[in-house]
Amino acid sequence: MSVPDYVQCAEDHQTLLVVVQPIGIVPEESFFRIYKRISAVSQVNVRDSQRVLYIRYRHHYPPENNEWGDFQTHRKVVGLITITDCSSAKDWPQTFEKFHLQKEMYGSTLYDSRLFVFGLQGEIAEQPRTDVAFYPSYDECETVEKRIEDFIESLFIVLESKRLDRATDKSGDKIPLLCVPFEKKDFVGLDTDSRHYKKRCQGRMRKHVGDLCLQAGMLQDSLVHYHMAVELLRSVNDFLWLGAALEGLCSASVIYHYPGGTGGKVGSRRAQGGSLSAEAGNRHRPGALTSNGINADTSAEIGRAKNCLSPEDIIDKYKEAISYYGKYKNAGVIELEACVKAVRVLAIQKRSMEASEFLQNAVYINLRQLSEEEKIQRYSILSELYERIGFHRKSAFFKRIAAMQCAAPSIPEPGWRACYKLLLETLPGYSLSLDPKDFSKGTHRGWAAVQMRLLHELVYASRRMGNPALCVRHLSFLLQTMLDFLSDQEKKDVTQSLESYTAKCPGTMEFITLPDGLKLPPVPFTKLPIVRSVKLLNLPTSLRPHKMKSLLGQNVSAKSPFIYSPIIAHSRGEERNKKIDFQWVQGDVCEVQLMVYNPMPFELRVENMGLLTTGVEFESLPAALSLPAESGLYPVTLVGVPQTTGQITVNGYHTSVFGVFSDCLLDNLPGVKTNGCTVEVIPALPRLQISTSLPRSAHTLQPSSGDEISTNVSVQLYNGETQQLIIKLENIGTEPLEKLEVTAKMVNTKEKLYGDFLSWKLEDTLSQFPLKPGKIATFTVNIKVKLDFSCQENLLQDLSDDGISVSGLPLSSPFRQVVKPRVETKPINPQESSKVGDFSHVKTLEAILNFKYSGGPGHVEGYYRNLSLGLHVEVEPSVFFTRVSTLPATSTRQCHLLLDVFNSTEHELTISARNNEDLILHAGECQRMAIQVDKFSFESFPESPADGTQFANAKQLEEERQQAKGLEINSKLDICWKIPSLKREGEASVEGVLNQLVLEHLQLAPLQWDILVDGKLCDCDIVVDCKVGDPVPLEVKLTNWSKHSVGPFALTVTPYQDYQNGVHNYELQDAITFVGSNTFYIDSVKPTKDSVYFGALLFLYTGDFYLNIKFHEDNCSRELPLSWFCLPSVHIRAMEPTVPTKL
Repeated sequence: MSVPDYVQCAEDHQTLLVVVQPIGIVPEESFFRIYKRISAVSQVNVRDSQRVLYIRYRHHYPPENNEWGDFQTHRKVVGLITITDCSSAKDWPQTFEKFHLQKEMYGSTLYDSRLFVFGLQGEIAEQPRTDVAFYPSYDECETVEKRIEDFIESLFIVLESKRLDRATDKSGDKIPLLCVPFEKKDFVGLDTDSRHYKKRCQGRMRKHVGDLCLQAGMLQDSLVHYHMAVELLRSVNDFLWLGAALEGLCSASVIYHYPGGTGGKVGSRRAQGGSLSAEAGNRHRPGALTSNGINADTSAEIGRAKNCLSPEDIIDKYKEAISYYGKYKNAGVIELEACVKAVRVLAIQKRSMEASEFLQNAVYINLRQLSEEEKIQRYSILSELYERIGFHRKSAFFKRIAAMQCAAPSIPEPGWRACYKLLLETLPGYSLSLDPKDFSKGTHRGWAAVQMRLLHELVYASRRMGNPALCVRHLSFLLQTMLDFLSDQEKKDVTQSLESYTAKCPGTMEFITLPDGLKLPPVPFTKLPIVRSVKLLNLPTSLRPHKMKSLLGQNVSAKSPFIYSPIIAHSRGEERNKKIDFQWVQGDVCEVQLMVYNPMPFELRVENMGLLTTGVEFESLPAALSLPAESGLYPVTLVGVPQTTGQITVNGYHTSVFGVFSDCLLDNLPGVKTNGCTVEVIPALPRLQISTSLPRSAHTLQPSSGDEISTNVSVQLYNGETQQLIIKLENIGTEPLEKLEVTAKMVNTKEKLYGDFLSWKLEDTLSQFPLKPGKIATFTVNIKVKLDFSCQENLLQDLSDDGISVSGLPLSSPFRQVVKPRVETKPINPQESSKVGDFSHVKTLEAILNFKYSGGPGHVEGYYRNLSLGLHVEVEPSVFFTRVSTLPATSTRQCHLLLDVFNSTEHELTISARNNEDLILHAGECQRMAIQVDKFSFESFPESPADGTQFANAKQLEEERQQAKGLEINSKLDICWKIPSLKREGEASVEGVLNQLVLEHLQLAPLQWDILVDGKLCDCDIVVDCKVGDPVPLEVKLTNWSKHSVGPFALTVTPYQDYQNGVHNYELQDAITFVGSNTFYIDSVKPTKDSVYFGALLFLYTGDFYLNIKFHEDNCSRELPLSWFCLPSVHIRAMEPTVPTKL
């Protein structure tokens, strides 16, 4: 026997072998459909008996194996079923002849046979025959199973008769010698009358009867016969048959101990079919033999314990039988099959180590030169058996050998599909799975070198199968899971191979379904590149949405009042489900930052890298990047645009590397850090872009609030200069701009500003709203810098040192005396000099213009945006007022304000005041200018509190009063400067220059004195004309603007003449006389009241006369300041009376 049956098991010894074969041309599908129905009848309960007959069907059985039927009867073909197609009666004789020829092939061993004819109808089909069954078609054959059962019963009848014939044979010395094929030539010429020969014949026959009893369902009787055969054959050293008897004894014992079977599917089917149990099989055994061969029930005393082997003895007897088989070269197939059967039994007993010894023995059994198909079958069975005993890696080893055998060079047409299929079956044995998720957690399992070799073989087999998609999938899996174990050269080789395959068939994220139904999951490249962190970025400061305060209460989050809570602590681990505290805006580009690095030893090009999201319709904008070799952490920003509103969750990212498209989910990347992946998308808002008429600034403002300034502009101005800032507001979004609010805030300034630094009129801009997308509105801001113009250094000498009388100058023109700065008053210390006299110091003013705007759906939901413009102003000094003082004017209601003006610029400068001529100042030049001003009443300003209980408030109030006074004075002066060469101009303010003394000199006295001569108010240079001899009325009017009553007062009017040489003549009794008294008595005058007193003068001579009015010193006048008693000068010109002309 040369063809081993690797699927045999111990319980097959009780089966009858039936061969099912086609005759002629039978469709393969039809044949196996009928074969499947036939093989389903694998066990039949014998009528009128408790025995069960088991059938083993084969559709192919080598005739040479049939020759070993006497050695082990389950190897003998006892039944033949043939299937044929016959459509006409003409073909029937030839078909029937073929049936007889087929029977002759197994004729020496056949008990019975059947012919199933499909397609033949008519007279021939209607003839009743026992060995032939006619059916119209393969679909109309309902009685196939019934005919098979009848056929098996006929086999049982023959089997039972043969058993009885052999068991009751009384021929004694005439027992034939049963032989195996290779023994026949060895027994030629032997002495058949020797006792040794007779025992050999008896022992072999007894073993043969045991086989028949086992097939006939008489388990206990077979055990008796096997024991007897063992004793007889052992005595004559008939080792080959002794081994067969021992194997039969083991098989019967296995059937007794393991009624479910040891062969897997067959045994399972037998157990499920309600076969005879061990107890029932031993209770009723009709036909059991006695010593005289009469059929009778065997008593229970022949018990199981006596004849049946224990599980441990079964293995020992198997070992012994196999050792006997090993003595015969021609019994290699028998030895191999016995090893397989023993292994199946040991697998049930869970004795793996002993089973491995049997298998190791089976590996080294030399058979004839096996074909490639037989080698594949042998290695596959070895792999299956190793798998059953738990030797998974050993099983995978032999499975891989079988796979390689499928593609052996000696095969004309290698079976690459079978090779691939077997290689897939080896994966579990090497701790490999085709799901990359199994390699994402924990340490690597298995031998990486062996796994890589196996994956390479899968790639090669896929390529030979002509399936590039499989090549790409396996190479991707190799690169993803074995990256840490690949050398630099191997990484290059694998990636080059992968790129060559993806050029024909790009890698996708689709499942690949194999013909056998196995699905290969996709392999995302989560390590190319490796992502360490994912961070959702807030929108830029200028685009971040803010909730209006009136609506904030609607979205107040319920936060815990506790500092620590274990519930909160546990929830912190769920980072990916955490909601972020900022919002994204519909229609705006949103960013997610990934920290990645390239583990490859060469530049890694990643194409089509974008975001994977759920919850909101999201347009991902793919990016392409190139990472240098072993780059280390590298920031990558992925962007996209949410198209709708709601909650959006970033689940991962997609890439295209080496032609493989990957969807990498964060849930499959346990090592990735994230600040949360869920963010709210609010409705769309407009986008405002601003551009200005000023250049951008290199200075970036850092406001204390932490807000980011989107645009910074700078401008250089001279102190007092005003410039317009034109801002263009462009709506670059898709929503209309409906609301706009503008605010300004000074930043980090220590300088004192006078007036409004920034001013604007928003109404003109709002009139252009709503601003449609793409439209531009203009907004004008006035920048006015007015810092302190004072300087502490006195560059001119005091007035008393000048020796020049201001009163001699025309009061309508400024004082033009130029005096060089005093050199001796300059400090010698250079540091002090820089502090005091450094007039070129540039001061800086910084402010932020904030634009708060909204519109569209976002405005309806109560959201707005902020856009900030930073303004950096460098203020260069223009002019300084180094000294200020006052001189009285000819009028009591006016005075001269004297200002020392210093030009601190490098250009020629002109300065002018209201109603004054321009004063030209060269660079670095200082001049004094006199401005005649009307005194101020300052009535509307609050007075200081009487008591000093609140010092801080009193000081603040005084500062406000002084500031208000300075503002009013400055508005009346209207001092302006111009630099003609630069065409720049501005104003100069005296607000910070005026001290308290100067303010007092500029203030009108609370007591207002008015003197009227002949009804004309006298003041300044007014000259009142009168006639000699006519009395001239004189009125003195006092108005009290103080808060208290004043008076009474007494004042005397004394006339005099001024000779313009310093001599005054008061002796004018003969020239002037008073009508009444020259002394006026004024009673008490209440606040805001006035009092008028009258008198008269009579001039006797012509001439220019002046009136000197003096107050009498008394208690009332002493309590008041002298400045309250400033009376205007009176100039009267007496002229000759006009003589009427007589006609």
